[in-house]
Amino acid sequence: MSKQDGSSRQVTTGPVDDSATPILHVDMDAFFVSVELLRRPELRGKPVLVGGTAGRGVVAAASYEARRFGVNSAMPMSVALQRCPNAIVLRGDHRRYSEYSERVMAIFRELTPLVEPLSIDEAFLDVSGARRLHGSPAEIAWTIRRRVHDETGLTCSVGVAASKYVAKVASSRAKPDGMLVVPAAETVAFLHPLPVSALWGVGRVTEQSLLKLGLRTVGDVAEMPVDALARAVGPALAAQLSRLANGVDARDVETRRVEKSIGHETTFHHDLVEHADIARELLRLATDVGVRLRRAGVLARTVTLKLRYGDFTTVTRSRTLAEPTDVARRIYEEALVPLADLVGDGRRVRLIGVRAEHLRPAGDGAPLWDPDEEWRDAERTVDEVVRRFGRGAVRPAALVRPAAESAAPTVRDGGDEETPSGPRSFW
Repeated sequence: MSKQDGSSRQVTTGPVDDSATPILHVDMDAFFVSVELLRRPELRGKPVLVGGTAGRGVVAAASYEARRFGVNSAMPMSVALQRCPNAIVLRGDHRRYSEYSERVMAIFRELTPLVEPLSIDEAFLDVSGARRLHGSPAEIAWTIRRRVHDETGLTCSVGVAASKYVAKVASSRAKPDGMLVVPAAETVAFLHPLPVSALWGVGRVTEQSLLKLGLRTVGDVAEMPVDALARAVGPALAAQLSRLANGVDARDVETRRVEKSIGHETTFHHDLVEHADIARELLRLATDVGVRLRRAGVLARTVTLKLRYGDFTTVTRSRTLAEPTDVARRIYEEALVPLADLVGDGRRVRLIGVRAEHLRPAGDGAPLWDPDEEWRDAERTVDEVVRRFGRGAVRPAALVRPAAESAAPTVRDGGDEETPSGPRSFW
């Protein structure tokens, strides 16, 4: 049995058929903010934001009190403070968040070995093999909520369903601090009244395309012939949306998560115009991406450049490599090719990003000819120096400049400001 309050929140309050619902989606409630409130309890009940406080900082998390003003994560902090002038802004402590995340994930793994973390604050669990020890899926969900609160002081919301997609929708409906079980036989009835934005893969642009077709609910999408849907959103997405709208999601919980891409991006405190300054930041990002590729033991077949201009227009350009790589120099040179056509003529750049995609394990065969062999050896040597002496010990010569000549400070990956240092250089 479930009930819905005056908002869109929906929770299970009594006995319910969970016999065919082995998938749980657990999502921590306003995680970063909640961790901060553990040491600042006097801020409970107040609008609190966690994120960058200077220049073009962004909101990393917002308390539910702040969300009532239309504030949400990834919003520029300047906009958030316009909507909620009384908000209290706290700078994040990612080490502390990681510690709490590890404690929460450990609770999950004590109940089932089938845990698939999605991010620092959410995970899928398959509890089909845990019934004998820990009870039914609903009972396990109650246990998780109780243990997380008792052992960390935090709250979480849990969706229980027959598939990953429906479980994730259910946890979002139960927020904050609730649990919602969707019996397998009621999956379609649960999904069909929801807005099209509830479908996985529907962002703002796709939502507008669906609305133009008169499709406002998940049920509308389920009734639309796939061929007709494909003309609006393309065949691949149309097939996916049709399946999800009909409650079909055959994906298993994957305990070993393989990254599909690795990337970094930077939002500048002040727009950049000069090609040299923009290229220098691109080099910095490519260096970070290369390090992460080698650390993960994967190679990338595609390099994607992302630019956002001062008017918030965003463009991306991708290049497919002849041979997959984990070499930062190759990633930089490939991303540099389209950059020439995207900057200049006074265009002001607000954000730049580089992403390595179409990843594969580094040991899956060796190319007959490796054009990056020398650079790869040099970068692996740098990796070892950094491992022994710390980040910043060595970096490309182009990134080593006197402080007075350095470009405007940047906010990198939505968080930390870089500070000048005196590293050794290469390239």
